Amino acid sequence: MVLSPAVADTAAAALESGRICGTAGRCQRDMRAWAAEYPGLYGSNAFDPALFSTLALAAAFSGPWFDAGQLRMANRACLWCFGLDWLIDYQATAADEVAGLVARCLAIADGGPAVPGDELTAFLADLRDELATAPGFAVLGPVWREDLAAMLDAMAREWHWKAAGTKPTFDEYLDNADNLGFSVVFTAHWAFTTPEVTQVAEVRAASRTVQRAIRLLNDLGTYERDVSWGDLNALLLGVDRDDVAARVAELTGEVREQTTALPPQIGGYLRRQLDFCAGFYGISDYWGDL
Repeated sequence: MVLSPAVADTAAAALESGRICGTAGRCQRDMRAWAAEYPGLYGSNAFDPALFSTLALAAAFSGPWFDAGQLRMANRACLWCFGLDWLIDYQATAADEVAGLVARCLAIADGGPAVPGDELTAFLADLRDELATAPGFAVLGPVWREDLAAMLDAMAREWHWKAAGTKPTFDEYLDNADNLGFSVVFTAHWAFTTPEVTQVAEVRAASRTVQRAIRLLNDLGTYERDVSWGDLNALLLGVDRDDVAARVAELTGEVREQTTALPPQIGGYLRRQLDFCAGFYGISDYWGDL
């Protein structure tokens, strides 16, 4: 039987979607196994089955040319960041707790040992050691360390804003987009999958623009949850949905320009991450219920 062009196109799309979802299924099982190694860190209802599933889908659809093994570092780094975010945003009750978390994580990034009984640093030390064997780590190791420090600093800054009841300006808030953790996860994935690293400055610039756009897409999709959980959100800072959507459109245009001359796997992954989030946050969110 000869399929019509329209049916053939539909079949090809379904085949591709099935293959990507199959990869995501493997990734999800991996992530659940990693989380099970750290039950004290990932035992909350907020880490429900849908969180693992949707995080795995985000990576698989963003890089459909990668298999589950190649997406391993992206998923491990992403899961670790969610654990860190949970501890800082929803568990820490004092400034010294936040400062201690930041200091312990930076010590691990600098080669120190995990703190006994501290699942967050144990996971990070394991991630660090595996990442150090990656083909691109010789070039991107310092970049990963810098991105990690930027994320930790941004998360701590937001904690202090909330603790003090201080609302930043919209621009200050967007400048703190490192708290999202996208760039540090992407750098780990970049190092893990790229034997010959090139255009470091250009790729980093594109990654940070994607991060800022996803920060705002996240806020558009999670406003109600952020209000109920006491989180900051761009829509609480004197701008409305049209303003935020306009900034997202502007940033998306910048991403298109910034990624045009990048290696296809790198530029394509960044663009697809942004496009995936634009669709995803229009419907759902990663976190489960408290």
